[in-house]
Amino acid sequence: MKNMNFFLILTLLLLSNCGSKNGTGTDEPKPNTPVVWTFSPETLADFPADGESQKITITTNTAWKVTSDQNWCITSASGGFPAGSFFNVIVRKNPTDKVRTATLTFTAKETTKTFSVKQAAGTGQTGGTGEHSGFVPTGYNLVWWDEFNDTKLGNGKNPLPKESIWWYETGASGWGNNEIQNYVPGFYGTDTSAVISNGTLKIIAKKRASEVISIRMNSKDSWLYGYFEARMKMPVGKGTWPAFWMMPKNFNKWPDDGEIDIMEFVGYEPNVVHSTVHTAAYNHSIGTQKGNKTSVSNASTEFHVYSLEWTPTYIKGFADGKEYFKFSNDNQNNKATWPFNAPFYLKLNMAWGGNWGGAQGIDPAALPATYEIDYVRVYQK
Repeated sequence: MKNMNFFLILTLLLLSNCGSKNGTGTDEPKPNTPVVWTFSPETLADFPADGESQKITITTNTAWKVTSDQNWCITSASGGFPAGSFFNVIVRKNPTDKVRTATLTFTAKETTKTFSVKQAAGTGQTGGTGEHSGFVPTGYNLVWWDEFNDTKLGNGKNPLPKESIWWYETGASGWGNNEIQNYVPGFYGTDTSAVISNGTLKIIAKKRASEVISIRMNSKDSWLYGYFEARMKMPVGKGTWPAFWMMPKNFNKWPDDGEIDIMEFVGYEPNVVHSTVHTAAYNHSIGTQKGNKTSVSNASTEFHVYSLEWTPTYIKGFADGKEYFKFSNDNQNNKATWPFNAPFYLKLNMAWGGNWGGAQGIDPAALPATYEIDYVRVYQK
């Protein structure tokens, strides 16, 4: 009996010692071990308006993650493991004329540490006056833009700067409106209908042999709600029909899935722009579309700002900051009257002729006709 007790006690002691070790024979970390952070540098230098990247080396005794509260400030890594590692803080160019700040939040276990990121003010919106439009509603932040300042026109197939943010729709199908033009992917043989110069995009409808070519381009990104703004100059001549508009990302059927027209213009009605929405219940094919128009002086000789605010409760259209159209959500949870609760993407195009653009005839002498865009910007709360 004494021998049995001895072996029992010895076995328990061995089991107790094995339980205090991990598979490598080292002591298991204690769950309440405090997080130890080491950052180099300990603070970031202010970023210039043109943007840049700064390197941070981090050493800690546990795994960590990092997040940013602003999408213009990103990190090259979203986290790391114990021991030393480094990553870059990348800040995009500041298109505003105000100093802006972001916060990086590091998390390890239940511990957090924050870094402040500060960027110098830019010179304001580029092109034209070089200043902000001043029309952006309070509470909105810039989340996406194209200033059309990059003069590199691509490889001949996609001759737009920042190719990754736009895609072309092509073809001469009439697009449901009996339009005449053939939409091409930038270059078409030796011709091009998309030109970047002097800080603006020119969409040009032009004759090519027996046809008229033009551009229909779309943003790859899409958004649910926001403030959408562009600074533009309209073309001249009967037959021109430029537009700045939106369609649903997950499109299945028109008009059931909705359409938002931020700005439309037809050449036979100079100095007048339109903002319209289309749904199953409200659309032009049955004469029930919801929209309005307003006069804009010198629309074809001067740049003007056309914009739209889209919220869960209303859609508003503006010209140079003046509201001239409002469509309210009827709160009936009815897609036929309000399909505007899904992401939409942006579209820029210039049609030639068609049911509306050619309603009072077309003037071939108006070609080539140019639709000029200084910038396109998207803001969200």
